[in-house]
Amino acid sequence: MTAEEENTVAKRVTKKKVNDNEMDGKEFFEAIHQIEQEKGIKPGYMMEKVTQALLSAYRRDHEGVGDNLVIEADESTYTVRLFLKKEIVEEVDNPATEISLDEARAALPQAQLGDTVRMEIKTKNFGRIAAQTARQVIIQGIREAEQGMIYDEFCTKEHELLTGVVTRIDPRNGAVTLRLHSGSEFTDAYLGVNEQVKGESYVEGQRLKVYVVEVRRATKGPQVLISRTHPGLVKRLFELEVPEIFDGTVEIKSVAREAGSRTKLAVWSADPNVDPLGACIGPRHQRIDHVLAELKNEKVDLIHYSEDPVEYIAAALSPADVISVEEFPDGKSCRVVVPDDQLSLAIGKEGQNARLAAKLTGYKIDIKPASAPLEPIEELFAEEAPEEVAPGEESPAEAAETPAEEAAATENAEATEET
Repeated sequence: MTAEEENTVAKRVTKKKVNDNEMDGKEFFEAIHQIEQEKGIKPGYMMEKVTQALLSAYRRDHEGVGDNLVIEADESTYTVRLFLKKEIVEEVDNPATEISLDEARAALPQAQLGDTVRMEIKTKNFGRIAAQTARQVIIQGIREAEQGMIYDEFCTKEHELLTGVVTRIDPRNGAVTLRLHSGSEFTDAYLGVNEQVKGESYVEGQRLKVYVVEVRRATKGPQVLISRTHPGLVKRLFELEVPEIFDGTVEIKSVAREAGSRTKLAVWSADPNVDPLGACIGPRHQRIDHVLAELKNEKVDLIHYSEDPVEYIAAALSPADVISVEEFPDGKSCRVVVPDDQLSLAIGKEGQNARLAAKLTGYKIDIKPASAPLEPIEELFAEEAPEEVAPGEESPAEAAETPAEEAAATENAEATEET
């Protein structure tokens, strides 16, 4: 809702406070129902905000009222009434909360000292400034309700894929603003340069799939953090294209990505009759081709996941052939031997293939050519135990230092005698 529309609705709710002796209850409730229908705001929420607005409006012109104000709104009779509670006392010290017995009996003959009476406040008593205050409270209530609905809607879309429309491209730094829709709500999201894939170009009006990293509450409304480089983008794209992934027959175990260049995806299926790699590729490469088209032809390696680390690591280094994989005792690293002519392929350009394989498997991978001499793993991880020294005996290091110390002491003694 624009600022002009918010002012129009607020005026409908507050205008009778200044112009007439009584608030038009029917129009009052119709205005709230209009807000509900247009913005999906529940009447209970808006009634609370309008109540706060009326109380704020009266308190602005009448100091000392405190919590003695009461509002009664009855939709069945279209009435909205404002009352001020006052205590009946002999001598009035605070006219805002107290009333004399004579004045109270003028309205209620049976009134007694110590009783509390309710004095109805006519809406004509609201000044212009008070009406403006009420209007601002109502406008703020509408904005808060809208922001709350937007946050609730997009909060459910965290770690999901959304399609947005490019509305603006910053000419200074290339940052992109997208209009995102979810259900009946929409918001603008900011795609920073760091979250853009290198080499991609965008134009206004272009439809673009983005990954929702996080949704935050902010002072100016919900903030939706989006990305085109997140590994989750590839995962969600495969879920869209591969029904077996969507229904859980095929699982994506791990994703390692260097956006715009290459991605490794480990897939697995508990059903022995289902080939997870074939399911992701699809007939005539249709499924994976759709994913690659969205990724602007970024390379994607599909890896068959295995519970056996040796098999998994060997597959992760695809397309290179692997001769052997040896796990180190720490369980976090391994040594891989490849044919000499496959070494550069296993490592990849600037180490990319080995780097992605390490991210995918969680192992530190040491790649060696078959012609290189290999140290036994036991020797690599063997710890040199210190030699035990019997009590009272000198260690070899101490024994080596003793002659030097004795020689130095002798020289000092001789120099002293000559002096």
